[in-house]
Amino acid sequence: MITRFGDPFLSETERHTAWGVAQLEALGSFLPEGPWTADLPSCLYRQGTLELRVSVLGTYDAEERSWMWGWANPGLQGTEVVALSAAVERYGRAHGIAELTAPTLDLSGFPDPRRAAETLAFAGMGVAQAPGYIGVPAGSGTQVYFLPDDPQVPQAPLDPVALPRILVAGAGLIGHSPRLAVMGFFDHHGLPVSQTDRSLTAELPGGSPVNIQFDALDRIAEVTLNSLS
Repeated sequence: MITRFGDPFLSETERHTAWGVAQLEALGSFLPEGPWTADLPSCLYRQGTLELRVSVLGTYDAEERSWMWGWANPGLQGTEVVALSAAVERYGRAHGIAELTAPTLDLSGFPDPRRAAETLAFAGMGVAQAPGYIGVPAGSGTQVYFLPDDPQVPQAPLDPVALPRILVAGAGLIGHSPRLAVMGFFDHHGLPVSQTDRSLTAELPGGSPVNIQFDALDRIAEVTLNSLS
């Protein structure tokens, strides 16, 4: 049983929080309402009228309060439907992140085990650079998480208007390192940054700079967009 995630895991996950928040919003707007079904041997997920290629990331057992990675599922090991999950495990081994390499994790020591499971799903999405994740109930007390692996899913654009909200929301999701959340966002969009002890500046597409100020606790204090016009 673990009672908290380790710093390497939290730092890795933090790098994906801001762009991940925007991407999950884009995925949520894209998915239609309706019941879901899945054909795992074919890597297909259907919801309403939409059919997507997916990978099984993992499952959460609410009764046991435990998480199992898709690559560790005895019925799915080595199959195409857990290819992205297996890539997450390889990344974890390469970077020494224990939470990504343990086949199952006992989350009963967390104050909110379900939230801990969502954090693991979020981390898997980020490491795999997937366009979001889909968590759906699969039987009594079980939640299965899929990663879309399909070009139909829209990529969240870098929206300057929404940028302050996205950065603050992402930085507050875990709260381990807001600076990593901001840096990860711009890295995801391929934008170089310059930084000082208390600030970070990036040049948005089109040339407009954005400046993020941090307080003494390294929290986001202000996001300033400067127009060139």
